[in-house]
Amino acid sequence: MSHPASITLENVSVDFPVYNAASRLLKNRMLNATAGGIVERQHDGIVVVRSLKNIHLNIAAGDRVGLVGHNGAGKTTLLRVLSGIYHPTEGSATIQGEVTSLINISLGIDPEFTGRENILLRSAMMGLTPTQSRERIDEIIEFSGLENFIDMPFRTYSSGMQLRLAFSVSTCIRPRILIMDEWLSTGDLDFKERAEQRLKDVVTSTEILVIASHSMQLLENNCSRLIWLDHGQIRMDGKFSDVANAYFHGAA
Repeated sequence: MSHPASITLENVSVDFPVYNAASRLLKNRMLNATAGGIVERQHDGIVVVRSLKNIHLNIAAGDRVGLVGHNGAGKTTLLRVLSGIYHPTEGSATIQGEVTSLINISLGIDPEFTGRENILLRSAMMGLTPTQSRERIDEIIEFSGLENFIDMPFRTYSSGMQLRLAFSVSTCIRPRILIMDEWLSTGDLDFKERAEQRLKDVVTSTEILVIASHSMQLLENNCSRLIWLDHGQIRMDGKFSDVANAYFHGAA
């Protein structure tokens, strides 16, 4: 029997080196771009921006966690650490259970490949075996509604068709841990209703949900716990109502 899903971060920091940033002008541009990043060290012409600093976090099965904070506060970096995309520069991240990240659902898509080939490619990047991918491919194609175009190059698809295919393959599994940056919208009216229901089914079935959003209503509908990030550090972590009141109606 598998252990319950869990995520534990201990003293996690994430640094991004910026090379050849010796001039003041370039430093200022870099600081503006990172917004919430903290310049930690400067040596040998290398500026290091600390995107996350000393993060301690425990997320257990059943948790529905929302992330809030201004642009550049470190939300996307934290989501990528939770997804296993980024490894901490310092500290440790322990993730128990398979993770699906919907931060960038087009990751792994090759425009020169056909839709069918891209399903197999994206599935592999999500951790599915070739056998599992082949078992799901017909259902993915049917859900996308792209049967007549599935063997054409992805680059020939309209933007709506591309998003439909990427969404269909990215939500074909029911992960134990789901990481999201905002709520996905297909922008395709005849597909939107089915996509919304499918996404709700994925969210409901997952053991752990972590979603970053600027929408209080979206977070309230899906989360019971809220984490407020500020300049790469956790400013507040607690019940949704407590943190939401402080962030949306208080200091934020």
